[in-house]
Amino acid sequence: MRAVLQKVVQASVTVNNKVVGEIGRGVCVLVGISNDNTRDDMEYIAKKIIGIRVFDDAEGNMWKKSTHDLGLEILCVSQFTLYGKTNKGSKPDFHDAMKSDRSRQFFDDFVERLGQLYDRSKIATGEFGAMMQVSLVNDGPVTLELDSRKFAYEKPGPALAAKLAAKAAAKEQRRNRFGQKTNAKELDTSGD
Repeated sequence: MRAVLQKVVQASVTVNNKVVGEIGRGVCVLVGISNDNTRDDMEYIAKKIIGIRVFDDAEGNMWKKSTHDLGLEILCVSQFTLYGKTNKGSKPDFHDAMKSDRSRQFFDDFVERLGQLYDRSKIATGEFGAMMQVSLVNDGPVTLELDSRKFAYEKPGPALAAKLAAKAAAKEQRRNRFGQKTNAKELDTSGD
């Protein structure tokens, strides 16, 4: 699961010129769900959102208080495009995003879990699957990327290690061939 969390003075979501969710001071969170996300991913992101310290304390010390500590609001907006790949061609690839029939329930369960961990009355959402306009006033600005799998990746096994070694060897061979061609050209032109 991925989330982009922004510390805000205010935020709102509009669908068809109607505000469907809005908050005052708190965090606006764009939430992406991948094909293989589980309740463990949901739990990690939910706890991170309510517990991450992005607010000042009463003395003005930065990074001391969380949304939970201060009783602030949360606006959650589903955003499958957080799983878009842009490494090939000019059209984003969204195959890693969970399909809408499953992700709608997953997102609803996620919001419910946030409410269980915090206070459901302080959580607003957009409208799942709709074309939404998200407006916000970022405070700071503070924007953080959260990823439930970012630090859980295991070391590559033997198959992946062999594949990476083969790629590195092929790259080195190309580099050597290019160097040989450059040297050959220099030799050819040195006699003129």
